[in-house]
Amino acid sequence: MSDVSDVRRVEIEYCTQCRWLPRAAWLAQELLTTFEAELTELALRPGTGGVFVVRVNDEVVWDRREQGFPEPTAVKRAVRDLVAPGKPLGHSDTPAP
Repeated sequence: MSDVSDVRRVEIEYCTQCRWLPRAAWLAQELLTTFEAELTELALRPGTGGVFVVRVNDEVVWDRREQGFPEPTAVKRAVRDLVAPGKPLGHSDTPAP
């Protein structure tokens, strides 16, 4: 069993009323592909009221209400900074013009 300090959990809370499951599932796939060795868990959490929030170990790294819908590269950078600092993300590290 792993130590609690080794847990690197991502949660994507999405609005079921808005039918945002496909968007949440796609983002989950992107994160699992990028961080397949770094994450210990990824959860999709149904919510309501227009919610679309990404958390790493309960820390909000993206909130649609404050930042709009995320581009996968922006979320990958935010997740990387918490679960795998220094991990190169290839083209995702290149800032947009």
